[in-house]
Amino acid sequence: MKKNDIKILLVDDEPDIVEIIRFNLEQQGYKIFTATDGIEAIKVAKSIMPHLIIMDVMMPNMDGIEACEYLRKDYRFSETIIMFLTARGEDYSYVAAFDAGADDYVTKPIKPKVLISKVKGLLRRFKKGNKIENKFEFGELIIDREAYKVTLKGIELSLPRKEFELIYLLASKHDRVCEREEIMNKVWGGDVIVGDRTIDVHIRKLREKIGDKYFKTIKGIGYKFVKPKN
Repeated sequence: MKKNDIKILLVDDEPDIVEIIRFNLEQQGYKIFTATDGIEAIKVAKSIMPHLIIMDVMMPNMDGIEACEYLRKDYRFSETIIMFLTARGEDYSYVAAFDAGADDYVTKPIKPKVLISKVKGLLRRFKKGNKIENKFEFGELIIDREAYKVTLKGIELSLPRKEFELIYLLASKHDRVCEREEIMNKVWGGDVIVGDRTIDVHIRKLREKIGDKYFKTIKGIGYKFVKPKN
C-alpha cells in the first residue's frame, strides 16, 4: 500500500498541535483527518476507516481512553492502530491506555522527526500483519468495508447494518468457522443479549439476498463463509 493510500486520524483539542502534526505527516504523503474530542473521533473514524489513529488522552466531551475503548468494541476497528500522544505521563495513564486497547503511548513534547519514525514503525508492523483488508472479492460477490457496500454481479445490494457486519465478519474468517459467541460479541456487542434465533434470522436473510452457496451451517457451533469454486 502506498503512503497516499494510508489514512491517519489526528484527535486533539489543541489546534496548534494538530496543525504541526498534520503538516509533518502530510509532507510524508499520508492522508490526514482530524477531530477535536472522542465523540467526533468516533464519528470520523466510522466514516473514513483510518489505518492509524493518533489521539490525546485529555479532551472535552469524551476523553481518548473512552474513545479507544468504544472503538475496540467495534470489530471493524479491532486491527486499527491506536497511538496515544499526550502530556499525561503518569503510570496509571499508561496502564489505562493499554488496557483500553492502545498500541503505543508517547508523551509530549515529541520532535516531528521522532513522531514520523514512530508512525512509520507502527505502519510497517501493520502491513506485516496483513491487517489492511478493506475489500473481499469472491468471484461475482464483492464486500467493501471502506465503502460499506456489497455488490453481487455488479449490482449493489441494500443490506441493513447488522447484515453487512455479519457477512463481513464471516468473509474475513472464510478459512474457519465463526462460533455463535464470536458472532454475538463482534456483531451485536458483548453487552447486548442476542438469542441464537436472531443470528439464524440474519443468516437466512443473507442467503435470500446473496445465495445459499456462500453460507454453511455448522450445527451446534456456528457458521462458515464458503468461497465459491472457480
